[in-house]
Amino acid sequence: MSKTASDFLVERLQAWGVHRIYGYPGDGINGILGALNRADGKIDFIQVRHEEMAAFMACAHAKFTGDVGVCMATSGPGAIHLLNGLYDAKLDHQPVVAIVGQSSRLAMGGSYQQEVDLQTLFKDVASEYCQTAMAPGSLRHLIDRAIRIALDQRTVTAIIIPNDLQEEPWEEPPHKHATVHSGVGYTSPRIIPKDEDLRRAADVLNAGKKVAMLVGAGTFRAMDEVVEVADLLGCGVAKALLGKSALPDALPFVTGTIGLLGTKPSWDLMSGCDTLLMVGSSFPYPEFLPEDGSARGVQIDIDGRQLSIRYPMEVNLVGDSKETLRALIPLLQRKSDRAWLQTLEESIRDWWKLMDERAMDDAVNGINPRRVFHELSKRLPDDCILSADSGSTASWYAQHLRMRRGMMGSLSGNLATMGPGVPYAIAAKFAFPERVAIACCGDGAMQMNGSAELLTVAKYWKEWSDPRLIVCVLNNHDLNMVTWEERVLAGDPKFVASQELPEFNYAAFAASIGLGGIRVESAEHVGPAWDEALALDRPCVLDFRTDPEVPPLPPHITFEEAKNFVTSLLHDPSRSAIIRDAMKQLMGKMK
Repeated sequence: MSKTASDFLVERLQAWGVHRIYGYPGDGINGILGALNRADGKIDFIQVRHEEMAAFMACAHAKFTGDVGVCMATSGPGAIHLLNGLYDAKLDHQPVVAIVGQSSRLAMGGSYQQEVDLQTLFKDVASEYCQTAMAPGSLRHLIDRAIRIALDQRTVTAIIIPNDLQEEPWEEPPHKHATVHSGVGYTSPRIIPKDEDLRRAADVLNAGKKVAMLVGAGTFRAMDEVVEVADLLGCGVAKALLGKSALPDALPFVTGTIGLLGTKPSWDLMSGCDTLLMVGSSFPYPEFLPEDGSARGVQIDIDGRQLSIRYPMEVNLVGDSKETLRALIPLLQRKSDRAWLQTLEESIRDWWKLMDERAMDDAVNGINPRRVFHELSKRLPDDCILSADSGSTASWYAQHLRMRRGMMGSLSGNLATMGPGVPYAIAAKFAFPERVAIACCGDGAMQMNGSAELLTVAKYWKEWSDPRLIVCVLNNHDLNMVTWEERVLAGDPKFVASQELPEFNYAAFAASIGLGGIRVESAEHVGPAWDEALALDRPCVLDFRTDPEVPPLPPHITFEEAKNFVTSLLHDPSRSAIIRDAMKQLMGKMK
């Protein structure tokens, strides 16, 4: 058989170092599937249960490895299904390439089956590069540019390939006018601000008496530099949720996460500082940063578009976090007055003590969900990879898990979509089969798509050198975060019709497909259940029957929010179960 355009596609992806594609089959990509089969395993095709999960896995691959993630879907509905996961990648600035099929070129424009205007559909999510292949010879530069642009701009790109083109004979583009001759390869640049701008930044930081740092996912490669800067400036360091694994929580100056799911020490850090240094983060919530004008500001970001949009910074530096901090360090003066730092460190110790105490509180209707994460934190394996779903699960992930050096963790940050917990963990296992992956999920996310992806785990787990992938499910029969947002933000009682979920035995389902399954219904069994799951020789689902009335509270509560909550209780169907614990915590946090 002669070499087809699809054969070339697979060869070119391999030349770029792509070893894995997440996707789901369909006749719109039959030619590509045939080429992957002929490639004899040089690129693995990972069959997911839904195309959205393929995009989530490609996003997670990019997050955990730093390499481009690739997903693939058929024409029409398959391509449509990719969108949510691709937006997750775009909003969290991850390099992902989507390869999608399209109707035959002869049929396009004829209202043919599954004909969708994919160029328009992907126009926003793949705004930096979205192209349709018109001839076999164009695939060379389409692939090269899609991957190179995705890496360079840290974004999503898309290649649309009509199904008839996929099986056409491959021919190199001729050496003549109106052709494109591209090549393979990309190296990231060394980006450092000008010396005079670094000196301006150092002057601001050296003048500060109470310096605060906020770091995000952009500092994953700059841990040592962040620690050295923090030591020189005598400052506390807060972490955006996407940057939770950027620094170990055992460091005495790390205040933990910031924002709606953050800690009180991070709130105190930002409200009390006179200088803010923000590095590698697009943290979106201004109410958790200093008030405008109350602190001088310096920001470092690789993307100039992200500068000075969360807080009006005095010095804005475009640069790689690691390289820029390295260049900045010789210009910083070590602060001799450590009173600010000592106050922060005492606050941090008190916070962790409070979290440990709250985790051990008795719940009314099931297990205290804080206890689940408290017991996990003590048992986290070295170099494990964590994922969390959106919702109240993310609160406990943010506030109770203590990250150590070498661990990785992520979730859907800026999109905050439901559903990526399990597919993120699956992608982690394919990228690092020797490491333990742990997905922390709510029952809403599991019913939406997580349970289906357990079938993907069952299909592939025996290929992993360490088979342990643990899915923790908070089974509280409630779409919990939205329920609490109804109460605290809107002052409305829980709307049972929209919020309550049906019962499902996640552990039993896992066991039925050959995985481990442990159902936990009492607090004293939480720790032993984690021990059992971590000791198994296969993936496992831990089904914790948790209390939905334990509030996932932000680090401070305004008077208006407290008033809304009290109003909602007057008619809330769960008011008797939540008054004791929730009111105690809310009144202690009122601003």
